[in-house]
Parts: sequence; C-alpha cells; structure tokens
Amino acid sequence: MDHLEHCAALEVEIDRFADVLAVASPEIPVPGCPDWSLADLALHLGTVHRWAEHLVRVAAPAYQSADSMNLDRGPVDGDWIRHGGTRLLRTLRAGDPDQSMWAWGLDQHLRWWSRRQLHETLIHRMDADLANGHSPTTEPEIAVDAIDEFLVNLQSAAGFSPKVRELRGTGEVLRLKTSDTGASWSIRLASDGFDLVDGTAPSEAAIEGSVVELLLVLYRRLPLSSAHVSCSGNQELIDFWLERSALE
Repeated sequence: MDHLEHCAALEVEIDRFADVLAVASPEIPVPGCPDWSLADLALHLGTVHRWAEHLVRVAAPAYQSADSMNLDRGPVDGDWIRHGGTRLLRTLRAGDPDQSMWAWGLDQHLRWWSRRQLHETLIHRMDADLANGHSPTTEPEIAVDAIDEFLVNLQSAAGFSPKVRELRGTGEVLRLKTSDTGASWSIRLASDGFDLVDGTAPSEAAIEGSVVELLLVLYRRLPLSSAHVSCSGNQELIDFWLERSALE
C-alpha cells in the first residue's frame, strides 16, 4: 500500500470509529485498553489525530508533545472525531510523502504518518467494536499491512513500551502465518534484539490463524485462549513474544 491508499483506508476507519461512537454508551469499558471507557478512547484517538496533523503540517524535525499544541479537546463525540480526522486527511493528502520529518518509527518521512495513523485508528476502532460487543473485521489487505507495520516499527516503540527491549534470544525463530491471505512473517530473536528474516528459515514456534484474528492477538486485543488461532512448537517462545511485544 502506498501513501494515498493509506489515506483512503484511514478515511474509512475514521468514519467507522465515529459510527460506533454514535450508537454506544461513552461509559462502557474498553477491554483492550484497561481502565479506559469508550469516551477515554475517543479522546485519545481524536487527540492523536490532531497531534499528528500538526506535526505533518509543519514537517516537524523533532518530537513535539501534544500538550504544547493547545489542541481542541472536545466535546468528544462523532462530529469531533470526524472534524479532527478530516483535517488530518487534508494535511496528509496535500503533503509530499517523501518529505523528511520526525517520526517515532524508522521511516523519517511524511508517508510514515499516513500508515501509522491508519493502523492507530484501525486498532482503536476494533477496540470500540469489542467494547460494544461486536467482533471486529477489516479488509484482509489492511490487516496484512497492519501486522507488517506493527513488526517493522516495534523496536522503535521501546521508548514507550520498555518490555520491547527484552525481546532478545539466541537465534530462535517465531513464525506468524495467516490462513486466509498467504502472508507470513518470520522473526528471529538475537542477542541484540530481533529482526524479520526469510520465511524459509526453520522456526521453533508458530502462530497461525486468519489475518484479523492474528492481528488482534499480536496487539493483545484477544488472548490466545479465546482467539481462533493455532500454536505449534515452543509455547514458551510464543508467550515470551506476546508478553513483551504489547504496545503500552
């Protein structure tokens, strides 16, 4: 997927989140974000959209906190979500995807933000669905891209998810396989961290399931015990990865 495709998918996800917000109680708890209500989740997502829009608009060369931007804080409802999302999309689409700027991931360009904001919004829309008692779905190609984006950026998330630094090993390989798209990833744990390796590498353990179920497991939105995925090989390696790779 390219920058404009990420923007188009982000537009869909913004509307989907706002639609859930329109019919669900703002006070319901969000299982994927402990101690948050749906209102808390919506405030977070709308603030992230506004924060990202500012960063992209000024092509920020370094990190700037949301607290320094005097962002609009609501009232938080579907219109507020759509208003912030519309501004973010307008700024992303008007920008040059190859523009250099700060990002917390490896790709220090504007295009990183369209991809990241899509999957930030996707996961939190899924959070809202789960909170509202619905099983979340998305297009398979979007879910594949979400898993890939998660794995590519994970090491860079250690600053706010410190357990990521513990994802080290002695060459063990964990295989992630989708049963419905053909996509797969192999992760090797080394003494200095982890990386993605050729899928022909032999693996000590594997998790396999539909791409959406696999995405929800990797983001710790569904526990292994209730997800429709199968595990094989070294279960300790699987548990080790899932415990330490969760974004905080």
